[in-house]
Amino acid sequence: MKIEVMDLGFLGEAEIVASFLLKGDSSAAIVETGPTSCTEYLLASLKSNGVAPEDVRQVFLTHVHLDHAGASGNLAEVLPNATFYVHEIGYPHMVDPSRLVRSATRIFGEDRMEELWGEVRPVPEERLVTLKGEGEDLEAADGVLSSHYTPGHAYHHLAFYEAGSETLLAGDVAGIRLPGQSFVLPPTPAPEVDVEAWKGSIETIRKISPKCVCPTHFGSYEDVERHLSELEQRLQTSLLFVEERMDAGRSQEDIAEEYGAMSDAELLREGAGEEELRRYQITGDYGAHVSGLVRYVSRQRERT
Repeated sequence: MKIEVMDLGFLGEAEIVASFLLKGDSSAAIVETGPTSCTEYLLASLKSNGVAPEDVRQVFLTHVHLDHAGASGNLAEVLPNATFYVHEIGYPHMVDPSRLVRSATRIFGEDRMEELWGEVRPVPEERLVTLKGEGEDLEAADGVLSSHYTPGHAYHHLAFYEAGSETLLAGDVAGIRLPGQSFVLPPTPAPEVDVEAWKGSIETIRKISPKCVCPTHFGSYEDVERHLSELEQRLQTSLLFVEERMDAGRSQEDIAEEYGAMSDAELLREGAGEEELRRYQITGDYGAHVSGLVRYVSRQRERT
């Protein structure tokens, strides 16, 4: 099995959202569909890799957020032989994505939905298979993927491991990192971020011990332990940053502005330029990340 990173050209930008092509001798599979707004890029990339739509037999979804799975309903028609795999908690949102669309509309505004995500359609139930992420071995592109439950970014998050290449296709649980950069940003949007669960998922990845980790945003990296350690540290420092400012009575808007400035300063210290700052801001909205951490802190305090 050969694994290729397919750039989906999100918002006309390179290296923001990926889909991963798994290519075997007689069939192919993909991990992540991206949003419908990127479908033309995905199909063009399949073609350039010599893969016809009918050759794609499996589509694996790390979670149901629109930048990862939004095109699934439309691709169910375009990829006539594909079965779609999703965690059992995410399954209802694939059958009926209306709640996902309403939630995204509240966050991004109705006027941006088409530009960002395009049409979101249901996947026929008979084309879906549910997973628990308990190490299920799944046929894929003349080989095998194993599924692993990796909550933290979302309750229903999965990562997929290909043992032959020792590659983990990690969705958002491995954070955001753009090519040529060392900076790893944890995407922590509301409503499902869970920092403690995420730390547990990082330990799960360490136990899998991949040689290569592939975050959907974006690419493929072999400095796995350094990458995971930075992600883990930044998760904790981001949580403490938000907690301290909540305790000081700061508004969420003020916290988000300061958090963005802190992240940009760290990026600059790690060698990024203004263009890299801009692209990280497209990939991960700092305001949304702070919103998720504020919600997480508030819910933790309510429980105690």
